[in-house]
Amino acid sequence: MKNNFDTIISSDTPVLVDFFADWCGPCKMLAPILKQVKDTFGDAIKIIKIDVDKNQLLTTKYQVRGVPTMILFKNGKPLWRQSGVLQRDDISAIINRYI
Repeated sequence: MKNNFDTIISSDTPVLVDFFADWCGPCKMLAPILKQVKDTFGDAIKIIKIDVDKNQLLTTKYQVRGVPTMILFKNGKPLWRQSGVLQRDDISAIINRYI
């Protein structure tokens, strides 16, 4: 996964990474919000989900201490990060800064 991940986040297109866990209640609340964000932005952004239990090397590398944690990447660089659930409008406003 690590090589694929590095390739994905190296894109000119912003990539919002959702670090989540299956057992996490707030993560389940965030999933439909991220779908709305993707519907709003279409191909202007990529959104991927990383299961922290199955990808512990990435979780450690990016110091994800709690879930959900979102990190926005562009050209391989983290531009923004936030733990917890945000609403669609809040996430959209952040993405608009980097598109």
